Formats: sequence, structure tokens, C-alpha cells
Amino acid sequence: MSKIQCISPIDGSMYAERPVADAEQVATLFARSKTAQHSWAQLTVAQRCEFCSTAVDAMVSMKERIAQELAWQMGRPISQGPGEVGGLEERARHMISIAEASLQPLDPGEKPGFVRKISHEPLGVVMTIAPWNFPFMTALNSVIPALLAGNTVVLKHAANTLLVAERIQDAFDKACLPEGVFQHIVLDHSTTSELIGSGNVDMVCFTGSVGGGKAMEEAAAGQFIPLGLELGGKDPAYVRADCNLSYTIENLADGAFFNSGQSCCSIERIYVHESIHDELVAGLATVGQAYVLGNPLEATTNLGPMISPAAADFVRKQVADAVAAGAKTHVDTSQFTLDQPGSAYMAPQVLSDVTHEMSIMMDESFGPVVGVIKVSSDDEAIALMNDSDFGLTAGIWTEDLDAAERIAPQLETGTVFMNRCDYLDPALAWTGVKDTGRGCSLSAMGFDALTRPKSFHFKTSTD
Repeated sequence: MSKIQCISPIDGSMYAERPVADAEQVATLFARSKTAQHSWAQLTVAQRCEFCSTAVDAMVSMKERIAQELAWQMGRPISQGPGEVGGLEERARHMISIAEASLQPLDPGEKPGFVRKISHEPLGVVMTIAPWNFPFMTALNSVIPALLAGNTVVLKHAANTLLVAERIQDAFDKACLPEGVFQHIVLDHSTTSELIGSGNVDMVCFTGSVGGGKAMEEAAAGQFIPLGLELGGKDPAYVRADCNLSYTIENLADGAFFNSGQSCCSIERIYVHESIHDELVAGLATVGQAYVLGNPLEATTNLGPMISPAAADFVRKQVADAVAAGAKTHVDTSQFTLDQPGSAYMAPQVLSDVTHEMSIMMDESFGPVVGVIKVSSDDEAIALMNDSDFGLTAGIWTEDLDAAERIAPQLETGTVFMNRCDYLDPALAWTGVKDTGRGCSLSAMGFDALTRPKSFHFKTSTD
């Protein structure tokens, strides 16, 4: 029997190991899910909300345990672990609060002699394939709304965060969710692909790499099922001369370095007006130099290891290649003794004199590094921000709301921020363009992706 291992980035030890489900177990689990969906869909939205709300309560009660397990599984400093729980709670409770209104049938307007409406029908069995970097929040982006809409859900979590699926299962079990409505499963990549193409899945919600998204499309070919694909980003920031510079520096540093830069919407490239370029770079470097890189189980650590030595070495190579091509580094990494080739621990870095010919400005880094380019105008910044294969979020730092409202529509991205970054507001649609993927989660629009419309066209008069 093959097994999936979770290797801790703290020390390279095996933290957890679970067997991969075999064909019989997969068939049994999905049969149970399909059977449960019919009765689950018959409940009122209010009843489904109650189950989900109780499950969220259970997850919140596990906050300390979750923080420690996240530190071991993916390197998040234990002091920051509760923030993951706060984020999942914010998102889940918002979706619960809007579910009844969002799932009400649409009324196309009165027409004499007819009764007409469009209902939101559940799709059936939704499979969520979740990543390791924000493992609870990304999973629940689809799990909670899918359940509220009347679907049943099967969660397959990343190998790096195996225990997250088990904690979510624990929470739904504590909520006494009917059997088969939410289940988790451990699969390898090949078995997952076979499953998606088997006809047992009615929708796939995937968060991961572009390569992973392409694999999802190939696996689902001919099944005619919807795919929700969030495939990452190379998110830009534009800093105008009229910004609040001290606030901007603090905000951008957090957006670039939090979670070791391992966020699809972290700031990976900055375009700043030439008049404040040097101040911004110096400020970012000062903040980066002050980070405490270390064991995430220690309370003083605010920058833990990346997910693996290979991930850290990839970013180190991007930095080295940029420097070889003329870029300049501004953080003295020699003071971070854990940052060594072959180590998962990587210090933050700020680079200037970078260009779009460099990987560091074009390819997703997913690490604690950011490149800075000076610009002379809004138009130049817009052109550079749009020069990317990705389009998840973009941020504008300015005190001029009119300028932000003029620039924002020209940016090829799913979300435009002003004076903030690396944040997801559950009241707004979370979506992207280009290689970031397709689909929409959260907000009232998120329910549309997890349901299908059904029209009712009743003629009441036959005279």
C-alpha cells in the first residue's frame, strides 16, 4: 500500500504519514457522497447554515492545536497560526450570513398569466483540492459555500498539510453533519486524475500551480464538469509619489515577506515613482533586515522556513541570476545564519536594478523576495504591471482616490487594492485572469460557481 508523507520543513523529519486510498475505498466514499447529497439538498438553507456554523465553532476551538500543527507541517510561525483560524472564520461566517439571500430564486419580473423563476440548483459532488500555503482558508473558500448550496464535498489536501483535512473532518463530525456530506481522502496525483475523469465528480475546485491547473483540465476532458482554478500570481504594487511612504513601506514589506512570501497574492514586484525610489528600497531593506528567521515553534520567530529546501533553493537561484545580470541586493543575508544553500530557511531580500528580462520579475517566486523598478509615470507603471502571465491582484499606494479609480480599470487583474495588499475580503469576488486561472469564489457570486441555474416557466392561464 502506497503512502503519502508530510515532511516538516523545520528539521526535515517525517511529521505525518497516511495511506493512499485504494480503488475500493474511493468507490465507497464517492457512492456515500452521492447518496448523501440528495437528502442534504432537501434541507433548508437555514438548516445547512446551522451545521456549518457549528463546524466553524469547532475549528475556532482548535486554534492552539492548529497553530502548532501548521508550524510543523508548513513552517508558519506559531505566533501567526491563530491568524489562519481568524481568516477561515471571517470567510466562513460571511458566506453563512449571505447564503439564504444569495440562494433565493431569481425573479425575472412579473408577466401576466405566468409564474417564472430561476433557482440555484446544487451541482452534486464537489471535489476540493487544496494547497498547503494557507491550508484552512483556501480549502474553506469552496468547502463551506459548496455545502451551503446543497452539494456534498470531498476534500483532498496537499501532502504537506495532511492533518488539515483531518481537523476539518473533526469539526464537521463535532457538528454532527450527516454521514457522507463532508469527507476527506488521501490520494496521489495519478489516482486524483483518474478520479476526476471517472464521472464521480460534478465539480473540481483546485488551488495550485499552473501545471496543476493544466493537469486538472486534462483529467476532466470530456466530462463537461466545471473547474474552479486558482493558479497563483506575480502580484504587482505601484507606489505613487503622493503615497504615505512610511505606511507604504510597512504594508509592502508585510505583503512581500509574510508567510515567507508563500501566498498567491503576495507582493512580488514593485513599481515606484523615481522621486521616492531610493527611500522605498532603503525602508523595505530595513524592515527585512529586522525579521527574526528561525524555528517557527519559538515565540520570537516571525519568519519561518519555506515549505522545502527545494523551494528555497529555487528562489535563491532567482536572486543569484538577477544579481549576475546586474541587480543589486539590499538585505545583508549573512546575518541570517540559517539561510544556507540546501536549507528551507531563507532570509528576506529586496532587489533593485531589476528588469523584466529577469526571472525574479516574471516567474512566480513564492518566497520572501521582492524586486523594485523605478517609473516616471502612471502609464509606465500600468504597462509594467500588465506585463505578466498572471493576474490575481494588484495594489496602488496613493493618497489620491481619483488617481486610483483612473488606474484600476486599466489593470489586468482580478482584484485591485488601494493602500493594502495580500488580503481577501469575503464580500468581494476572488477571481483572476490569464494564467491565474478561471472561476470565482466567495461573495454572493461565489454561489453561482457552485450551482446551476434551473428555469421554471409556468403558464397559469389556458383560456
